[in-house]
Amino acid sequence: MTSRGKTVYRCTDCGAEHPKWAGRCEACGEWNTLAEEMATPKAPSGRGAAKHSRIGVAGAPRSTAARAPRLGDVKGADEPRWLSGLDEFDFVLGGGIVPGSMVLVGGEPGIGKSTLLLQVAARLQNAGHAALYISGEESPLQVKLRASRLEEPSNDVALLSETSLETILATADAMRPDVVLVDSIQTVYTSDLEGAPGNVGQVRECAARLMRFAKDTGVAVFVVGHVTKGGGIAGPKTLEHIVDTVLYFEGEGSLDHRVLRATKNRFGSVDEIGVFRMTQSGLAAVGNPSALFLGDRHEAASGSAVAALLEGTRPVLVEIQALAAKAGFGTPQRVATGFDGRRLALLLAVLDKRAGLSFGALDVFVNVAGGLRVMEPAGDLAVAAALASSTHDRALPPNSVFLGEVGLGGEIRPISQAERRIAEAARMGFTTVFLSDRSIPQRNGSRSIRIAASRTLDELFGALFP
Repeated sequence: MTSRGKTVYRCTDCGAEHPKWAGRCEACGEWNTLAEEMATPKAPSGRGAAKHSRIGVAGAPRSTAARAPRLGDVKGADEPRWLSGLDEFDFVLGGGIVPGSMVLVGGEPGIGKSTLLLQVAARLQNAGHAALYISGEESPLQVKLRASRLEEPSNDVALLSETSLETILATADAMRPDVVLVDSIQTVYTSDLEGAPGNVGQVRECAARLMRFAKDTGVAVFVVGHVTKGGGIAGPKTLEHIVDTVLYFEGEGSLDHRVLRATKNRFGSVDEIGVFRMTQSGLAAVGNPSALFLGDRHEAASGSAVAALLEGTRPVLVEIQALAAKAGFGTPQRVATGFDGRRLALLLAVLDKRAGLSFGALDVFVNVAGGLRVMEPAGDLAVAAALASSTHDRALPPNSVFLGEVGLGGEIRPISQAERRIAEAARMGFTTVFLSDRSIPQRNGSRSIRIAASRTLDELFGALFP
């Protein structure tokens, strides 16, 4: 039986330290912000500081000087990454798995996080990289039933059903696999803290020790994190600061495709996305997301426009649908799915004031097909064109893409990396691109596409709906 170390309760808002738990922090007055964590012995000050610096603080290890090597002497910078075989997964990570890194995967319940990591473990094991899969939520039988549905043979993957951090680290240290996958971090606990698994102190301490294990041994560690009702990863925000990479697994429950998005990556580009399709045999990578999101588009219908979004370094074409109908009763509705509602209200005001399109008596619905979210202002022009098309009940020109940000004065503003977006539109067979007159690329790499430039929304709608 090991003796527990000394713990303290620290406020997650102001950082004040308390010897025992209380409902309210005495320093800042916030409620339910005290979290248990390991206490760090404090060095003495005053006359005894010099003496203790020589003989060491009671109960604390003696401090010794460490050797600081030069950056040029650090080895392993050119060590190749490990490829999982799932192209979209490796692409989001920046080209593969970095040895000694720690990756946090978050997402809604049932989105496919466990399935994805089990496929990664099986593929790495078959590629010669030993994998240890640790399940804290499911029994070995449940994991086996999931593995039997996958195409990847996973019989050689080591499986440990355990929630004690000390047992997990001891097992991983004895086996020394190349990759450790923990599902999930909210179920792991350490006996050094009294709190229940999943609280702030337990999650932070367990994640910090797993991170230290990864750095000391060179083992790549993957952990699954639950999400809150707000969509963020449950636990302290420091959890995302500790790890090297944060991946969010997104997707609509009614759709069969999933989007893996990187929001932090110390070894690659941030905001990259990978697209997967959920099948009976697991997750299958989708190499051409634009074709997936535009597969069911009906060009002859009004209120449909195509925008070219930039997800990290990858341009993706998506369909934006808009419907403006006479309000049945009361205040007209404003419903946006996959698009910011406040941004929609701004565009409606601009269309009313600058383009003469009144939506005061109309219900307005905007939907980004495929379950994607439009985060950048480059989709403004497509939304405005779709709304105008629905208002006039006339379809937009076929095989056309709309690129641009809409300003408060009704002007069409330029966007970044227009050349790459135009090239993706040409590759998908589109023939016309509508954009700002200040976004015209100096060199059009594809002569098969026509560029139609406009300065304002009024000028653009005059050409679309004469």
